[in-house]
Amino acid sequence: MTEDPLERLDREANEKKNSGLKKTMHLMIALVVALAALLAYIWISKALLVRDLNSEKEDLTAQIVTLQSDYDALSTENIQISSQLDSSREEVAQLVERIKKTDATNRAKMRQYEKELGTLRTIMKSYILQIDSLNTLNQKLTADAVAARREAAESRRANEELSQRVENLSGQVAAGAVVKARGIRIEAYGANDRPTDRSSRVVRMLTTLSLVENDLAPKGPMRVYIRVKDPDGILLTNGTQVSFSFQDSMMSASASREVDYEGKEIDMSIYLNDIPSYSKGIYTVEVYTRQALLGTAEVLLR
Repeated sequence: MTEDPLERLDREANEKKNSGLKKTMHLMIALVVALAALLAYIWISKALLVRDLNSEKEDLTAQIVTLQSDYDALSTENIQISSQLDSSREEVAQLVERIKKTDATNRAKMRQYEKELGTLRTIMKSYILQIDSLNTLNQKLTADAVAARREAAESRRANEELSQRVENLSGQVAAGAVVKARGIRIEAYGANDRPTDRSSRVVRMLTTLSLVENDLAPKGPMRVYIRVKDPDGILLTNGTQVSFSFQDSMMSASASREVDYEGKEIDMSIYLNDIPSYSKGIYTVEVYTRQALLGTAEVLLR
C-alpha cells in the first residue's frame, strides 16, 4: 500500500521535531550537570579557603598572644623605658582583642595585623637591647656611682662650709643682701632640642634656676656663672670661656649670662654649647655670682 505523500511529510516533520526536542533536552541536562559540578567546585573551594583562612587567623592569634607574654616578661627600673613598655603592652592587648573580633575572611585586616605584629616585634627587640645595655652599664657604673655619691657628699659638705663662710661675711652679706637661688637644675639636650640621658646624643647642657626675691640686694645688671664638671671632675670649657673674681681669687667658668635684677624673683637659663663630646657618668654644675655660690646640681648620662 502506497503511503500518502501528505502523511509521509507529517510523519517526517514529527520525527524531526521529536529529534530536536531530544537534543535540546540532552543539552539542558548536560548544562544542569555542568552547572551543578561548577557550584560544587565553588562551594568546596570556598570551604577550603575559609578553612585555610581560619587556620591562618589561629596561627596569627597564637603569635600575638606569645608576643604579649614576651612583653609581660620584660621589666626595667628605667622610668622612660618602663613607660614605653606599658604603652606597647597596651597596643598588643588591643591587637589581641581586634583580631579576635575580626572575621578570618577579612584578608585586608589580617594583612594589617601581620604588619602590626612585625612592628611590635621589632620594637620589643629594641627594648631588649636597651634593657641589656642598661643592665650592663649599671653593673659597670655601680662602683663609680658609689664613689661619685661620696664625692658629691663631700662637695655638698664643702658647699655648706662655703655657704657658712659667706653668711659670716660682713656688710651687705651679713645683712642678707646677697642674692640667692633656688630650683637649680642641669639637663642634657640632643640635636632635636629634647632632653636626653644618652651621652652619645648630647650636644649641649642647660642649667636653669630662679634668683629669689631680695629687696636688700643691689638692683641692676647681675652676671651669673656656671662651672660644669665632667665625671672626672674636669671643668668643661669652650671658646667662650670666661673668668670671674670670687673671694679674692680668679675662677674659670664654663658659661655665664647677665640678667637685669630688680629685687624680684627671676627665672633664667644658661646654655653650655660647643663641647666636643660627653662621656658616661655624673656631671655637676656649680652656680656662682661674684658674691656667692648659689648652689649645685647633678645629671647622670648613660
